[in-house]
Amino acid sequence: MILVTGGTGLVGAHLLLQLLKTEDAVKAIHRPSSNLEQVKKVFSYYVDNADELFAKINWVVADVTDIPSLEDAFINVTHVYHCAALISFDPNDYFKLRHVNTKGTANIVNICLANNVQKLTYVSSIATLGKNEATPIVTEETEWNDADVNVYALTKYAAEMEVWRGTQEGLDAVIVNPGVILGPGYWDSGSGQFFSKIANGLKYYPPSGSGFVGVADVADMCIKLMKSDLKNERYIAVTKNATFKEVLDKIAKEINKPKPTKALKIWQLNILYKLDWLVHLFTRRGRKLSKMQVHGLKSQDMYQNAKIKEAINFKFTDLDTVIKTTSSLLLQEQL
Repeated sequence: MILVTGGTGLVGAHLLLQLLKTEDAVKAIHRPSSNLEQVKKVFSYYVDNADELFAKINWVVADVTDIPSLEDAFINVTHVYHCAALISFDPNDYFKLRHVNTKGTANIVNICLANNVQKLTYVSSIATLGKNEATPIVTEETEWNDADVNVYALTKYAAEMEVWRGTQEGLDAVIVNPGVILGPGYWDSGSGQFFSKIANGLKYYPPSGSGFVGVADVADMCIKLMKSDLKNERYIAVTKNATFKEVLDKIAKEINKPKPTKALKIWQLNILYKLDWLVHLFTRRGRKLSKMQVHGLKSQDMYQNAKIKEAINFKFTDLDTVIKTTSSLLLQEQL
């Protein structure tokens, strides 16, 4: 039996869809407040029998931070895809992030060990990869440096350490480190806002760039790694390194909207994050921009994807195709 955590998120929903095309049944955990209909909606983008596939999911109410509920969810489970995570770059959310991302992953690892789970695939992030100013090409072996790192990266890196600890105790595991994940269905959060904000007339674009990848490729990579004999390794999931301007321009072209033309400068972002801090100080509103986020935009890291290509002969979907497909689905929803 397969178990998926974070099944109601962007990666989790696409992972469930791909799994259910070949598996008779899959378990997935969700919190009571999760929107299961969103998963069915994602299914409908790709298949006509979305309801039929969705009905094959054995949903279990559980939380990665609640051990008793996880123990129930793990009954008869042999393989685990751990996609659940809290995403925030607000420094004030550090302890929440550590509780969900780090402690939650430790719980998953411990219960995998206790239940003799055959293999764990953990969806991490390129945020946990090391950066070296002398060699701008980032690989799986680039040494980690926690200087000037945002709180999300810190807790996800600590979560990876829990996975590696599990491998030392006998758990077979692989880690996938995706770049900025592009895909349909979650337009109001994460990278989905690239599409929705362009649709609403985005005028400004941030400096620098990142590594980008389609969500279907991330799901496909996770499944192929799970089914392979590979273990105790990590793999970068990046289709292409690109500037944010390049990606936003392509989205604008596909949805027939004006391209953003005003570049945000680092000095402007430095002012904005200080103003954002003042607003938080007086209103207690969550932070929208932090000093570490601005620091991360000062230069663009280049991510190498050779390891996964060589390991399983993986072929990435062209980024232009990912943007075109995702943009088309957004337009269909707006009709």
